[in-house]
Amino acid sequence: MSHYRIVAIDARSRREGRDLRKVGFYDPIKNQTYSNVPAILYFLGKGAQPTGTVHDISKKAEVFTELRLNQTKFKFNQ
Repeated sequence: MSHYRIVAIDARSRREGRDLRKVGFYDPIKNQTYSNVPAILYFLGKGAQPTGTVHDISKKAEVFTELRLNQTKFKFNQ
């Protein structure tokens, strides 16, 4: 029974350190994913770098499409 929490952590803290915020989970056995897209977009906007696995999960959830749409809207609204 393995499932994984997707969290944002401060790069200056150790890997097992306290997370800043839980932003989703992934259960490979049930093939279930939950992504808090607004929270993920917030941290990506602040310069967060996802791991390869989280990048792949986020890509499937179309998080990066949402990020590009938000960036485009921001540019046009300036």
